[in-house]
Amino acid sequence: MSSSPSLLTPRILLPFALVTLIWGSTWIVITGQLGVVPPSWSVAYRFFVGAAAMFAYAAWRGERLTLSGRAWGFAALLGLAQFAFNFNFVYRAEQHITSGLVAVLFALLIVPNTLLGRLFLKTRVEGRFLAGAAIAIVGVGMMILHEYRAAAVGAGEVLIGTALTLAGVMSASTANVMQGTGIARAQSMVVMIAWAMLFGALGDASFAWITTGPPVIEATAAYVAGVLYLGVIASAVTFPLYFNIIRAVGPGQAAWSSVLIPIIAMGFSTVLEGYRWAPLSIAGGAVALIGLVIAVVKRPEKPSVSGGNMVSVPCDKDD
Repeated sequence: MSSSPSLLTPRILLPFALVTLIWGSTWIVITGQLGVVPPSWSVAYRFFVGAAAMFAYAAWRGERLTLSGRAWGFAALLGLAQFAFNFNFVYRAEQHITSGLVAVLFALLIVPNTLLGRLFLKTRVEGRFLAGAAIAIVGVGMMILHEYRAAAVGAGEVLIGTALTLAGVMSASTANVMQGTGIARAQSMVVMIAWAMLFGALGDASFAWITTGPPVIEATAAYVAGVLYLGVIASAVTFPLYFNIIRAVGPGQAAWSSVLIPIIAMGFSTVLEGYRWAPLSIAGGAVALIGLVIAVVKRPEKPSVSGGNMVSVPCDKDD
């Protein structure tokens, strides 16, 4: 019997690496979206563009562009959780704390993803995975400590920013677990995400209009290019890949991307913005990577003799 897929399975590893690399780059692009245009409108533009790209792709594939029965309500809830609440919480958090601290705090997504996946999807959780995740969280904590020290804002601002970020984490985790349910699997992935993005964008636009007024646009090449990159590459391309990873290996394993993203983001910042790595950040990143290796790299199977024939027996047992 073949073993269940993991992050190291090539068909999972390649899209996982692509999604993580792209999302690691978005923190640089998002900084160019803040300023003239209110954050909520920037989020709305991103997902209107993403939804348009998803519908165009679904039409090109010849798919039926409608959902069935309860899937309409499911898509609306998914869109509001993933593409409205999640991103508005994150953008609001960055008004109180640095984007670096927000990115590192988001690495804690692995905790609710694992717990909610186990609770609602009955996802199997191995002892090795839990040990690796615990080690990784220690590393993330070290990076959080450094970013907190470097934030140079008051304790009240840090508390507000942290609370908003964790609210975004829970919104994202809710959407992640929803993708593993039977109703999600019964629909076309592309069409489901297209409608979810559209519902999310409508929610973003409604919130933006209520809180900041009519639409505002920054008619510069840099801003428009940023919206297109975030909408097409960082949304229409990545979310179908990421949700397929969730369906294949569960929300807990998929959430390792959130652990790697801040490390990659700091790498981009090093090259493009002259970011200087502090010893605590380096140590925290190293510890997080060690946790990842422990969690996903299985020990080789050892041979065992049964009835005169050699068979393979796993070195460790599932919990």
